[in-house]
Amino acid sequence: MSEGLPHPLGATWDGLGVNFALFSAHATKVELCLFDPSGGNELDRVELPEYTDEVWHGYLPDARPGTIYGYRVHGPYAPEAGHRFNPNKLLLDPYARAHVGQVRQAPEIFSYELGHADGDLSFDTRDSARFMPKCRVIDPAFTWGRDRRPRVPWERTIFYEAHVRGTTIRHPALPFGLGGTFAGMATDEIVAHLRQLGVTSVELLPVHFFADEDHLTQHGLTNYWGYNSVGFFAPDERYATGNGSTVSEFKTMVARLHDAGIEVILDVVYNHTAEGNELGSTLSFKGIDNASYYRLIPGQERYYINDTGTGNTLNLSHPRVLQMVTDSLRYWVSEMHVDGFRFDLATILGRESYGFDEGGGFLDSCRQDPVLSDVKLIAEPWDLGPGGYQVGGFPPGWAEWNDRYRDVVRAFWKGDSSAAELAQRLCASADKFNRRGRRPWSSVNFVTAHDGFTLHDLTAYNDKHNEANGEGNRDGTSNNSSWNCGIEGETEDAAVLALRERQMRNMMATLLMSQGTPMILAGDEFARTQQGNNNAYCQDNEISWVDWGRLASHQTMFQFTRRLIELRQEYPILRRQRFMTGAWDDDLEVRDVTWITATGEEMQQADWRDGGMRCFGMLMDGRAKVSGIPRPGTDATLLMILNGFHEALDFVMPPCSGGMHWQLLLDTNRPAMTSGRAYGIANSCPVTGRSVMLFRLAS
Repeated sequence: MSEGLPHPLGATWDGLGVNFALFSAHATKVELCLFDPSGGNELDRVELPEYTDEVWHGYLPDARPGTIYGYRVHGPYAPEAGHRFNPNKLLLDPYARAHVGQVRQAPEIFSYELGHADGDLSFDTRDSARFMPKCRVIDPAFTWGRDRRPRVPWERTIFYEAHVRGTTIRHPALPFGLGGTFAGMATDEIVAHLRQLGVTSVELLPVHFFADEDHLTQHGLTNYWGYNSVGFFAPDERYATGNGSTVSEFKTMVARLHDAGIEVILDVVYNHTAEGNELGSTLSFKGIDNASYYRLIPGQERYYINDTGTGNTLNLSHPRVLQMVTDSLRYWVSEMHVDGFRFDLATILGRESYGFDEGGGFLDSCRQDPVLSDVKLIAEPWDLGPGGYQVGGFPPGWAEWNDRYRDVVRAFWKGDSSAAELAQRLCASADKFNRRGRRPWSSVNFVTAHDGFTLHDLTAYNDKHNEANGEGNRDGTSNNSSWNCGIEGETEDAAVLALRERQMRNMMATLLMSQGTPMILAGDEFARTQQGNNNAYCQDNEISWVDWGRLASHQTMFQFTRRLIELRQEYPILRRQRFMTGAWDDDLEVRDVTWITATGEEMQQADWRDGGMRCFGMLMDGRAKVSGIPRPGTDATLLMILNGFHEALDFVMPPCSGGMHWQLLLDTNRPAMTSGRAYGIANSCPVTGRSVMLFRLAS
């Protein structure tokens, strides 16, 4: 082996050999371990000969793609000083592009002796290699052809949150062997469904290489969601067919979705790793340079800062850790052609030693990076640390999951929230996001997501039913703002079923007619159920998998959702690029939004203070300017009526310049309707209890 180069980090094939480079500031020696193609037998062990700028490196001539390898890193084992080096433990390359095998839970993968009186201060000398996955050198070549990013404008974006395996594993029309894989997501059947529905961007739950927790495997369960990453550059082989390169299968999926005009967004987990706390396993970072990769408690470096609730927290204040994360992101954009990222527990990424800072190193890096600043960046804006709830607190250029929207919409349709709170959420939560030139799309609105009840289950269960998780139904939140419409769980009661279906349509209509960026949970468009499980993170089975048989039995819900998306794309006023404020424009003599009572009058302060207000109208005037330019808009004028009362009432249609009557476009009580009767100004319109109606002003 020759000295090679300290860059790029990872294992890089140049056509003649492979350069290996690994960062470790505190190691004393690094050994490269080479294995047979199965990863089962260690063939050779070579010391990396050079150390430059805290990077250990060497060049192996004649090495080729397909080379299987791992590292053993020497250094002090001094947990109280933050160091946990143990060369008996085979370690994964943080920059590995592919892996072979999975982590197998065994005492050997821990650097200390399990059960020893000294705990993690003890030292384990057993070799972990046979229980560890290995890294694989890849050939990145791929024929992209004419692949182009769809570049869907933010204001037209509709996210569809999906799990690769769960979305495809039960689809009856997929060819044998493709269910549960990237190749399955690329099939004509899945792509056709997405196009027919009308969503623009698929947001995939984590696909980075991850490990299952010991307590799950002991109960025959897995970390189905995948929020337990240990390889930030590699797609997990569990989503591959096994008939070729996992990397190529992922790229093919992206190319196929792009060809259909659909973006690919990755849910990424850079806030923690699968190695856990001081009692966790040693798989990679902990054994390479624990003191650099993780945030440790000052003065008690044996222990980890746990702002994530998972045992450890990555230290993005360290320049090399920050480099690893940004290198990973750029790799997925430049090499894998993804269109953006949703960052799990993103507040962690903005933390410095003193707390969250919207001008922190990672957030600043993204803003100035020519690659990352050009893709969609979405934050889950909270973590478990001090000051961790940061909805609205991220800098310009970022969108954020808005859980306040979720909670308020659920509560309104349950009957626990009034018009005043809902009005803010319908307007892209301007109270939180209208600052520093941010736009309404900054608020990613959702009613359901992978974490929690599905849309169907919100209407079918008052309580969570997580017994299958093996935690005594203690896991998952009990604050769901759900309502079973009178009967818990499945029923054949026609009246209850009809109410549940209308409630699902009410929440979907609210979501897709709100300002901001909507996100739909996969399967909600045809009433997918998880049988009341609101924390199905460990259920790789029928509880979590999308049951495509429900598409036929819930065609009404599917076609209604499709119609909503068509209306959203047809009428720009439903996806404005400027926040609605309700302020009077003296130049145009118009308000962009006016709130209307059931009597047809503009709402007053007393109406807003009325906690019992359950029915109101949102009049969106198409004449209002849509940008900072002081000229009138030319959008259609729409009126949305939301009735959260359980009883029907008459709503007096309000006057509005530019039209003589209101044409009904949509009614959640009549989901199959594509056009309805017109109501003259000052005439009464009957509004069904618990329903949403949308009207267009016509001459």
